Amino acid sequence: MRRLWTLEEFPFHPERLNHCETLFTIGNGYLATRGTFEEGYTGELSTTMVHGIFNHAKGVLVPELVNSPNWLPIHLTIDGTPFRLINQNVTTLNPTGGAVLGYRRTLDLYTGVLTREVLFRAESGSIVRLVFERFACLHDDHLMAQHVQIVAVDGTPVIEVDSFIDHRVSNNEAQHWTDVAVGGAGPRTQVITRTNQSGYTLGMAAHLIAPGAINTVMENGVALSRTHFTLQLQESADLYKYTTIFTSRDLADPTQIGGALHQKLDEAVAEGFSHLQSRHEREWAHYWDTSDVQIEGDEASQFAVRFTMYHILISAPRHDDDVSIGAKTLSGLGYKGHVFWDTELFILPPLTLTQPKLARNLLMYRYHRLAGARHKAQANGYEGAMFPWESTDTGEETTPQWSDVQPDGSRIRIWTGDSEQHICTDVAYGVLQYWRWTGDDEFLIKYGAEIVLDTAVFWGSRVEEKNDRYEISQQIGPDEYHENIDNSVFTNRMVVWHLSEALKLMEWLKSHASTDAKRLTDALHLTPERLAKWQDIIQRMYIPFDLEKQIHIQFPGFFDMEFIPVPHYEPRTLSVQAILGHSRSIQTQVIKQADVVMLMALLGEELASMPVLLNNFNTYFPRTDHGSSLSPAIHAWVAARLGLADIAIDMFEHAGSIDLNDNKGNVRDGIHGAACGGTYQALVFGICGLKLDANGELTADPQLPSHWKSVSFNVNHRGQKKHFRFTNPA
Repeated sequence: MRRLWTLEEFPFHPERLNHCETLFTIGNGYLATRGTFEEGYTGELSTTMVHGIFNHAKGVLVPELVNSPNWLPIHLTIDGTPFRLINQNVTTLNPTGGAVLGYRRTLDLYTGVLTREVLFRAESGSIVRLVFERFACLHDDHLMAQHVQIVAVDGTPVIEVDSFIDHRVSNNEAQHWTDVAVGGAGPRTQVITRTNQSGYTLGMAAHLIAPGAINTVMENGVALSRTHFTLQLQESADLYKYTTIFTSRDLADPTQIGGALHQKLDEAVAEGFSHLQSRHEREWAHYWDTSDVQIEGDEASQFAVRFTMYHILISAPRHDDDVSIGAKTLSGLGYKGHVFWDTELFILPPLTLTQPKLARNLLMYRYHRLAGARHKAQANGYEGAMFPWESTDTGEETTPQWSDVQPDGSRIRIWTGDSEQHICTDVAYGVLQYWRWTGDDEFLIKYGAEIVLDTAVFWGSRVEEKNDRYEISQQIGPDEYHENIDNSVFTNRMVVWHLSEALKLMEWLKSHASTDAKRLTDALHLTPERLAKWQDIIQRMYIPFDLEKQIHIQFPGFFDMEFIPVPHYEPRTLSVQAILGHSRSIQTQVIKQADVVMLMALLGEELASMPVLLNNFNTYFPRTDHGSSLSPAIHAWVAARLGLADIAIDMFEHAGSIDLNDNKGNVRDGIHGAACGGTYQALVFGICGLKLDANGELTADPQLPSHWKSVSFNVNHRGQKKHFRFTNPA
């Protein structure tokens, strides 16, 4: 049913303006544009993000992904009344200034086309029906298309049109662009500009097709394509706007950007809107062929898994292996576009299973940034590669050391860049999971093995031998409420996994790629002594565990802290940490997000027996705040594997609705990419129990919710598409 592919807003909800802008984002893996309006609206967060365009602006603590010029503006005037989304209460209609008589906006997730319909009455009394369509071409990274249909429902209105590219943009007032060159002639306008620190050049050009003579005029430093025409009663007119974009990341010679822009425009104009849209939709159908999941019996969950996968697909770079997906995808300014562990452990897996070429691109981003990881390790007195907690274009650590000013005027020290070192193993996990699912030996031999092995070198130099064992001090595990703790069980146990896998990888390389095994042995100094130490660490690493209670201890001393009955703090819209305050919450047993439970998801029964896993879950689930959007999906995954059906479906529904319902209250800042990827994993790995056995073969153990009739999906396994359908007994 098509409605299970359609996100709708009806009528207009100005109180949800910024939330809906995020939800209605369109993109093509090169850029994404929030769902702001062609005519603008007070309080909008108009944003177009282009992968890889970072800049460190004056007055900003760290580099950030830059808000690019706005390609959307098409301003309409009806009989002298500017079209705006204004007074909708027609029972008390103000006769001046015009009025919106009807509104509907839809995003077709299957085609990536955003449509808005508005019935508008001008001050003159003329009524027009406006239909706006837009899409970022999935078949062509550098092209965006818009269509506006205007129908004279009542009267003979005079229509005036201004179309332009608005370069007057910022990141929350931070100015990133300089040397702006604006021009145009006839139906075309152009902007070429450059980031003021990093030196990236960006060019955009637009071509307007509309009734009447089109001229370019300059107003307030902006080049406008302007025209006007009159419609007879029941007559309609169509406007088409094509916009092209290139950056110096695309072309070696920035002076060629102008020519590339106009050549692409010529091609778009010659092809026409309908043909472009057809090609765009065919490309989308190709992606959905393997990325769609069908759920029978639960329409809300069905829509949620499509919505979350859509936002992964529009942010995944398709033709560029030198960029990655930030925590807020490309849909908002949150987290400054930085890349976290969200990518490898949450967003990457659904792409590994359904779009392995896109997954490979994300992992290549990490390979290309090994130099930055090695620099960080060296700067901190370690060996090997130490990936930054927050990464941009350079591969250097870009986590700010201090938070923004708090309401009381204070600032909080941010330790994640110093101490959340499990990112090194998270990346290695993503590499090996990709290899095992795809069988991409070439990637592993040429690129992935170096990532896994050099991050293992880091851990070999990072662990501390004391108390007749190995320990790791001053860590932050996934539970970021507890900072700089010693012997995080998540970190310590994942390091054991990492070093064990690194040793297995060395043996595999010697058997399957001996020349490359020697290359890496020499380059990374993988001496027999180093490998022997890894084996010793595996044997003697301290893994906090309570033998009496048969549970893993999150870290020594955790259960000595104040116990807070988290389930009692319901209903709430704030995190428990926000309620208790930062200084108190860090001294309690309140957990931000899945930590030991995250360890259980990644290692499963390799970690412990089922009774221990169940003890762990029953211990930590009631203590978890889910203060991060990453948490519910992981709990859904693990609960499903433990047979806790009610908890599993509750957490799954929570994960899938985080953005749709704005459960965290911050969707205005962008989509929660990790929650999107986690939702897929909770369904496929958790509820359906799909996994690889010891021989790399697919197995499944479905535990469908009782009200679901069936689940169907495709995955890629070693180059072959495999179809699965699980049903509930009648």
